[in-house]
Amino acid sequence: MSEKIAKIGIKREIGYLYFVDKQGDVSRSIMARGIKRNSVIEKIAKIGIKKETGYLYFVDKQGDVSRSIMARGIKKKK
Repeated sequence: MSEKIAKIGIKREIGYLYFVDKQGDVSRSIMARGIKRNSVIEKIAKIGIKKETGYLYFVDKQGDVSRSIMARGIKKKK
């Protein structure tokens, strides 16, 4: 499960990758599918979230910033 951190309501456009950058702000860049391009990163919203270790921060379907616990070190049985 994930928990909402900030309600922003970003309207997503097709062809862009939305993410939470190192400064805790929401940014986007053009998706390069199979083509190497010089992607320009532009800030969408300045939030300044303080990231905690062990969590994955992302922009959810509603355009808000959410986080979920990272699943690290889990080995699958063969």
